[in-house]
Amino acid sequence: MNGVHDMGGMDGFGKVEPEPNEPMFHEEWESRVLAMVRAMGAAGAFNIDTSRFYRETLPPHVYLSSSYYKKWFLGLEEMLIEKGYLTREEVAAGHAMQPAKALKHGKFDLTQVERIMVRGKFARPAPAAAKFNIGDRVRAKNIHPATHTRLPRYVRGHVGVVELNHGCHVFPDSAAMELGENPQWLYTVVFEGRDLWGEDGDPTLKVSIDAFEPYLDPA
Repeated sequence: MNGVHDMGGMDGFGKVEPEPNEPMFHEEWESRVLAMVRAMGAAGAFNIDTSRFYRETLPPHVYLSSSYYKKWFLGLEEMLIEKGYLTREEVAAGHAMQPAKALKHGKFDLTQVERIMVRGKFARPAPAAAKFNIGDRVRAKNIHPATHTRLPRYVRGHVGVVELNHGCHVFPDSAAMELGENPQWLYTVVFEGRDLWGEDGDPTLKVSIDAFEPYLDPA
């Protein structure tokens, strides 16, 4: 979707200023949010792409004024409400007011924490031969989906060159909407900086993105 989260190539946000010696968490509640998202995902309440989509749907003023883990928290809250695991009344009251909705994978114990906290594997068998080879020139489609996509706005309509083939992976655009894994070939595509940013761009700059096959046409 074309939301404020897709900031690549946009002006007015200032430079990125990394925090020296940044801690893993700034407050204890951030670690709890991470644990809740991982646990509920592992229990089958949602997948990683669905959780990303809900964060992307936050109103722009909320998204831009929220810290990293506050975005995670707000997206999780809305997602669990819409999927029937919470009600807005329960959120306001701060406690459960009805029996909990059953989860697909039940409860976890301490022996499973490491598995839950490790990011999943998304490579899948290929349903068909790859359409593109390394060195092929491809054009990123000028698409504007209303749902989740991993194709950034700033490359849409531009021509790049396939540099790597990563094999087939779960297609985020389908998975986010819970329409199945729909495995697709995934490529690294390299774009010339001036093709993206114009003649004022740095002539030595190249930009690489990972792009799924449905995002690309032959150039």
